[in-house]
Amino acid sequence: MKCNNIIEELTSYLDNALDPVLRQELEEHLKKCKKCRLVVDTCKKTIDIYCNSEPVPLPDETRSRLHSALRERLQQSRR
Repeated sequence: MKCNNIIEELTSYLDNALDPVLRQELEEHLKKCKKCRLVVDTCKKTIDIYCNSEPVPLPDETRSRLHSALRERLQQSRR
């Protein structure tokens, strides 16, 4: 397995949805490739942080600017 294949199969690997043979090949590659291990570990950590975090309310000013920008974009798309 090559590094490009790791990126292509990353979502399936992290979701435990990868074919067992392909999973074994991927894990063998990870044992040898520090760069791919870093990518996989970073993705796992990012998912863990995101899934375990609480939503943060937007400040009123930010919410107002966002709504204005969305209204403007919607109006432009209707033209």
